[in-house]
Amino acid sequence: MSGLQCMMHDGIWFDKPRYDDAECRFYEGMNGIHRAPAHPPQEREASAILQDIAKARQNIQKSLAGLKTALQPGLKGQGRQQRQRHPRTTSTSSTGGGDQTELVSRMKSLEVENQSLHKAVDDLKAMMSKMEARLSTLEKSKPAAAAHTPAPAAQTVVVAPTKKVEVHDDEDDDDDIDLFGSDDDEEADRIKAERVAAYNAKKSKKPVLIAKSSILLDVKPWDDETDMAKMEELVRSIQTDGLLWGASKLVPVGYGIKKLQISCVVEDDKVGTDYLEEEITQFEDYVQSVDVAAFNKI
Repeated sequence: MSGLQCMMHDGIWFDKPRYDDAECRFYEGMNGIHRAPAHPPQEREASAILQDIAKARQNIQKSLAGLKTALQPGLKGQGRQQRQRHPRTTSTSSTGGGDQTELVSRMKSLEVENQSLHKAVDDLKAMMSKMEARLSTLEKSKPAAAAHTPAPAAQTVVVAPTKKVEVHDDEDDDDDIDLFGSDDDEEADRIKAERVAAYNAKKSKKPVLIAKSSILLDVKPWDDETDMAKMEELVRSIQTDGLLWGASKLVPVGYGIKKLQISCVVEDDKVGTDYLEEEITQFEDYVQSVDVAAFNKI
């Protein structure tokens, strides 16, 4: 490792081209051959950079010359227009001409805006004058209309005649009192009783609304050996006022067991669900339980 470090710090390996060049010159001098001294690498790089700069300058000059030739007809046309408009300013440069054209265009736009503003102001003045004329005519017409309107007619006030109130003495009032009643009271009581009786008779003739309900019952047997036809016959044997049996069907429950689903219509005031459950569960040999599957008002 020490030998490698010594070779890394030794400068002869990095300057070998210089030594080779010096050796070559030494032998050429001994042989009588003379050559121009070689430029160092830094001088060569500097000369190459200068050459590149010179080439870039030439390219820029060529591009500027091409632009001038391309813009020359347009500049000539602008110069002619400026001479026609401003004869005294013919000696201005091309850059000055461009600025003047911009100023001219801006001036034109300002003139157009100024004209439009003047026109708007004139229109407003005309509208104001029309409004003033209309207001003056309205003010003049108001007094004339007030003069022609007729005066309101006089309201006629009708005064009702006053009733004369007769004042009786206490003695006369005592004479008018009937201590034993009168026939007028009996007549009023009779008329009132007749009216009450007529109202009750009319009310009794109106049909009474009967509240009814539709009930769907689930009647479950003990097992799959229960005679379902006999159980339905027993259920339909329950008859009472306000009860009407409807359609029925057998619904499978599971394990071969079926339940009886039967519908009926009942009058709410006469038959209830408690009554039906008590009557059906009396058939203990066939019925295990009764459930209300659906209950709807009709």
